[in-house]
Amino acid sequence: MAPVAPRSGDAIFASVEHVNAELFTLTYGAIVRQLLTDLEEVEEVNKQLDQMGYNIGVRLIDEFLAKSNVSRCVDFKETADVIAKVGFKMFLGVGASVTNWDADGTCCSIVLDDNPLVDFVELPDTCQGLYYCNILSGVVRGALEMVSMKTEVTWVRDMLRGDDAFELQVKLLKQVPEEYPYKDDE
Repeated sequence: MAPVAPRSGDAIFASVEHVNAELFTLTYGAIVRQLLTDLEEVEEVNKQLDQMGYNIGVRLIDEFLAKSNVSRCVDFKETADVIAKVGFKMFLGVGASVTNWDADGTCCSIVLDDNPLVDFVELPDTCQGLYYCNILSGVVRGALEMVSMKTEVTWVRDMLRGDDAFELQVKLLKQVPEEYPYKDDE
C-alpha cells in the first residue's frame, strides 16, 4: 500500500465539521470575561488562559496527527512550518507564516494572517496587561510538549494592544528524548 500523502490545512479544514465563528468568538470572550471577574488580577488571567491552552494542546495533537497524515518532522524548523501552515489552518481556519529565525534555528515567530478570537473585542484600559489570546500560546506549547519539544511560547505583537500583527514567539528550550515504558529485551 502506498503511503498516504500529508493533507494541507485547507483540505482538512474543509472536511471537518465547523462551529459558527461568531458563537466560537463570543463563547471565548465570555470565558475570558468570567476569568477576569473570578481572578481579578490580569496576570493571573494570562496564566490561566495559558494553562487552559496547554491542556487543550496536549489533547489536540492526537487529532492533528490522526487527521493531517503529517509524517515525523526532522527538525524544529519543519515543525514550526507545519504548525503555521497546517495546524492553524486546520483548527482556526487561518493561515500563518514563520519568520524571524535565530542563528541556532531554535527560536522563531509565527505571524497569524487573521485571528478569529478577537472579532468584536476591544480591551478596556483596566485590561491593558491582558494577553487576550494567550490560550493559543498554551495550545502550541502543549502540543509541542507531546511531540517531545519543551518550548516557551510568548506573544510578541498583539493587535489588541495596538501592534500591526498577531505574532507568537516560539523558543525551543530542549528536545526531550522519547522514553518507552518497557525494554524490548525483557
